[in-house]
Amino acid sequence: MTRFLIKTAVNGIIVVACLWLFTNASWTSAILTTLGLTVIAYLIGDQLILRATNNVTATIADAVIAAIYLWAVSRWLDWPLSFGELIITVALLGVAELVYHRFLGIYDHNRIKKEP
Repeated sequence: MTRFLIKTAVNGIIVVACLWLFTNASWTSAILTTLGLTVIAYLIGDQLILRATNNVTATIADAVIAAIYLWAVSRWLDWPLSFGELIITVALLGVAELVYHRFLGIYDHNRIKKEP
């Protein structure tokens, strides 16, 4: 649960700020969009891909998921999110995901070392 909350906070800071800055999204719709993205990215990127592969692959998968999801939501809600703004948002998320996945690896490694 802690991992999901950390991912939600990290994604929330980036996505809500970018959607608010780049589009006419309300705070509520930006937060709901972030929650939807976080659930999808956590289940696919962190629970499936990261466990089966490595940090770089999971980060790329999270970035692709975010790009497709944010593009689809912006079209559905008629937000004026340009391709460049989408790339900026996804790049920021990618860097944050890389750090997040690295943190998970260090956390898991340290936790395993401490267990008897």
